[in-house]
Amino acid sequence: MKDYYFKIYNLKTSQHLFLLLMFFLIQSCEEDLTKINTNKKTNFASTVIHNGTIIQRDSGVVKVRFKAPLIEQYELIDSPYIEARKGIYLEFFDKKNPKVPGKIWAKYAKNNIKKNFYFAKGRVKIITTEGQTFVTETINWDQRNKKMYTKDTVYVSDKDGNILVGAHGMVAKDDFSEYTFFNNSGSFNSTNLPATSK
Repeated sequence: MKDYYFKIYNLKTSQHLFLLLMFFLIQSCEEDLTKINTNKKTNFASTVIHNGTIIQRDSGVVKVRFKAPLIEQYELIDSPYIEARKGIYLEFFDKKNPKVPGKIWAKYAKNNIKKNFYFAKGRVKIITTEGQTFVTETINWDQRNKKMYTKDTVYVSDKDGNILVGAHGMVAKDDFSEYTFFNNSGSFNSTNLPATSK
């Protein structure tokens, strides 16, 4: 009888040990899942487009046409953005000259979607609807406030061969109807460049 009782006792003890072991395994798995969920990364491109074109319209009218060999959209984060790491070509249209677009080229560009804010860098070249050419290293375009600006040196030329250098950057309306250069110099006819200088 003692042997029989002993065997039952051992069986129950092993069951208890097995249950305890299973409990700890389940607990550790749950903890690992919690750690995985808190460390979940969301800063990855949710959309990747090769040789893509993005068109932005306002009341059916094209305002911006954006082309790039690689477009990556990051939308699973607090400040979603679109990035073009292999360069861009952008056309922008204004009411003053709606059939002739202004043009922008750059080696890199980023668009903050919520703020409607563009940043471009790397041999940035801008040709306005009036035919003026701006060359600089970086440009910021606050589309919401219709303003473009940079602190980098800006080289400007027009159809008549006039040249202006803004050594400390510029601030301009995004249709380039008005702009201000900082610490400027150059050879130009002021009637051909509607600039206010400082």
